[in-house]
Parts: sequence; C-alpha cells; structure tokens
Amino acid sequence: MSRIVRAAAIQISPVLGDDGLGTARKVCQAIREAAEKGVKLAVFPETFVPYYPYFSFIQPAFRFGGEHLALYERAVVIPGPVTDMVAEAAHQTGMVVVLGVNERDFGTLYNTQIIFDATGEILLKRRKITPTYHERMVWGQGDGAGLKVVDSAAGRIGVLACWEHYNPLARYALMTQHEEIHCAQFPGSLVGQIFADQMEVTIRHHALESGCFVVNATGWLTEEQIKEIAGDPALEGPLRGGCFTAIVSPEGKLLGTPLTEGEGMVIADLDFALITKRKRMMDSVGHYARPELLSLLLDRRPARTVHYVGEANPVPTSTDEAAS
Repeated sequence: MSRIVRAAAIQISPVLGDDGLGTARKVCQAIREAAEKGVKLAVFPETFVPYYPYFSFIQPAFRFGGEHLALYERAVVIPGPVTDMVAEAAHQTGMVVVLGVNERDFGTLYNTQIIFDATGEILLKRRKITPTYHERMVWGQGDGAGLKVVDSAAGRIGVLACWEHYNPLARYALMTQHEEIHCAQFPGSLVGQIFADQMEVTIRHHALESGCFVVNATGWLTEEQIKEIAGDPALEGPLRGGCFTAIVSPEGKLLGTPLTEGEGMVIADLDFALITKRKRMMDSVGHYARPELLSLLLDRRPARTVHYVGEANPVPTSTDEAAS
C-alpha cells in the first residue's frame, strides 16, 4: 500500500510592528487549523517571522537603516522563544512544519529555513546561500552545510528559498539525496503577476526534474499593510501580486487550485506511489544520470571566520557554528 501524506501550503499575512512574536502566534494558530483538516505537513512563506523585509525592495539603502535595525530587534534567535513556540505546536499536533524566519546570529541577519519534525525537534536549520539583489543589504550568506535532505515524519524533505531555485546545482544537491517532498518558500506580494508566472514554471519544473512533490508557500500583504510599508502611493505597486501558493505532483500536475491572493491554505494528499511512477521513466540522479560525464561537488563544511589552533575558543560561538 502506498504511503499518503496530507500537506498544506499556507498563504498568510504577517503581524507588523509588534515585538516579533505576533507573527509566530499566527503561525501556531494556522498549524492548529491545519491539524483540524488532517494535515501532517505545513509549509509557511519565506522569512515569514517576523516579516519579509519588503522595505528593502522599495527604498534606497541609505533610507532604510531604521527599518533594518527594527528587523534586527524583532529577528529570531535559534533556539529561542519563537522556535520553542512553534516546536510545541508541531509536537501537540503531530505535524511537520517548515518555517521561514529572519535569523539573528550576533551582528548578522540571515534568511533561514527551519524544519520541525512532528515531535517538535528541529531537524534542519539552513541559510539561503545567496540573498537576491536588494536582499544582500539585509542578510548574510549561507553555506553548503544546509544543503541537506532530512528524514521526517512526513517523508524525506528538502527546502530552498525563492531564487535559490534558479541555482540548478543547489537543486541538484537536494535531488541527489532523493527528496520526496520539496518545500519551497517565496515572499509573495512582490513584483507583480510576472513573479507568480515565473514561480509556477519554476516549481513545476523542479517537481518533474526531481520526481518529487513540491509544496510552495508565498506570503500575502493586505491593502492596509501595503500602504503602511510603502508610505507613498507611488511605491505601492511593487508590493502587489507575485503570489502562487500551490502543491505540485511529481508529474508536474497542480494538485488543487493555486492561491494567488488572500489568506488561505492549499491542501492535497501526496500519494508517494507517484514518485516511483515518475522515476521509473526519468530518474535524474539514477538511471537517467551520466555521472562519468557530469557530477556535482558539494562542500558541506560550515563557513567559519576563524580557525583556532592550540587554544580554546576565547569568544562566543555563533549559533550556526555551535550546531555544526
């Protein structure tokens, strides 16, 4: 009998302007609502807690220093109150949760993806390897240590954020580890319809190429939030559209109706028999590969700014180094 897992891609709006915990509470409420629908895997948008740095897309760098500092104050320390809260919700509902956060590690922010198992255990904390365009003024770079597929109660899960999906070698790194479910996260409410169109092509292609399910979540801004973030009607346009919350089968088929505006969930039952059906025809890291011609070198070593020889570490260790 094939295994079936019910998954939810959750499109949701953040809580702006509070201490940073309001969005986390909203995540936990959505987890409980999904559990009532029988969901065993829930995926939330990119850097959803406390919120995606939309300000950096519409303001010049010399103007957004104050908003950048505010994001530092509200950012997530791992482990900490936010991860404790979400871990408890995952444990109580027996759900695997994929959450995007702005992580603060001493003096740097990172675009970080966290996978919580159904027990509440953190299975993976990874950082976006290359922030995109305006994001480079906000976040530091991740490293290859996070390019891992992990075994969870919902299956073998891999994750990438936004335009990391345009790095074919990053995707291939996960494909070689035989991901069964790929969880994708995008900001949403950004750039316009073209972003949503590109997103659809990207996630459907990865499903076909990897022979896995893709669960993709994008964020959503209300009209009131758009006006608050923009502060000028002329800057509101770039903060609309660009939402495509969806679930895709290994055959590239959309499961259910994608969500392109408003809050809500796309829910689908993932029948793992479809993975074998697809890979029987085309397994890009198996019988369809040519490793003697083409192969990937992946450096999994965590990036470190200093290596100590012959003495104990005299300075506080970053949370990322401590975990490696």
